[in-house]
Amino acid sequence: MKWKKYTIETTTAAEDYMAQCLMEIGIEGIEIEDNIPLTKADQADMFIDFLPELPPDEGKSNISFYIEDDGSDQTEILKQVKITLEEMRQFVDIGSGIITSSETEDLDWINNWKKYFSSFTIGNILIKPTWEELKEEDKDKFMIEIDPGISFGTGKHETTQLCIKELVKYIGEDHPKVLDVGCGSGILSIVALKLGAREVVGTDIDADCMTSTRENMEVNHLDESLGTFYVGNLIDDVELQEKVGTEEYEIVVANILADVIIPMAPVIPARLKKGGYFITSGIIDFKENEVKEAIEAAGMEIVQINHQGEWVNITARKN
Repeated sequence: MKWKKYTIETTTAAEDYMAQCLMEIGIEGIEIEDNIPLTKADQADMFIDFLPELPPDEGKSNISFYIEDDGSDQTEILKQVKITLEEMRQFVDIGSGIITSSETEDLDWINNWKKYFSSFTIGNILIKPTWEELKEEDKDKFMIEIDPGISFGTGKHETTQLCIKELVKYIGEDHPKVLDVGCGSGILSIVALKLGAREVVGTDIDADCMTSTRENMEVNHLDESLGTFYVGNLIDDVELQEKVGTEEYEIVVANILADVIIPMAPVIPARLKKGGYFITSGIIDFKENEVKEAIEAAGMEIVQINHQGEWVNITARKN
């Protein structure tokens, strides 16, 4: 499906007004590009550990919207947009208001990223995207197939690799029950099951992750009865905590972010059996001590800290 992308050159002062006005004339979704730094509240809501470096904010903004290019005449909708822009000039600085257009397709934003994800190994584990052919030399390897879909988790990120290495170490032959907090695409749940976990339970705040995880379990020929998955935030959702259960798990794994792990730490010991392990990553190196202190304050003993690039894994035990 082809789409026309229209971009309005405007100002940050006009963003909110323009978004509202475009909605009122029937444009349902917009894309805003600017260099406004995130506030502390925004960072907290988005669980961002570190911020990208942006050019200075000069008050400039680009607002884009998409119209399906089905051959129909788009003159009228564009006329309405231009009239709206001129009306807005009466009460807010909209800048030049110049509109440029380009053509795109669904594939541009749905599939283009796939060229950056190819097969790789973690130890003796081969992680292969579902769309890639299995190479002859890889046919005897311990293989996991993954399609992240619209969820986080190809396995290639350092934080996921750190968690996988710890799962290999601690799952062993005991067939543990594993809780995967922030399961994303389900990659850690699938790794746990294929390594020998008897059962996994996963949680994520994003309902789309449930679909991705189920589909990836099917791709890996895992019986869906081996996994139970819930939508919700384990930190403060009491009902979810009850569903997940108390002292049921030999392993809890959480590949999230430091600012999520810290408030989550107090609810983890109640999920673990005595002697169980809390394997966590997603921790940027300068937050290592904060996470370590939160885990210890929750009553768990740190047994291992590993680094890969600028990322950290902390593994702790409930004694």
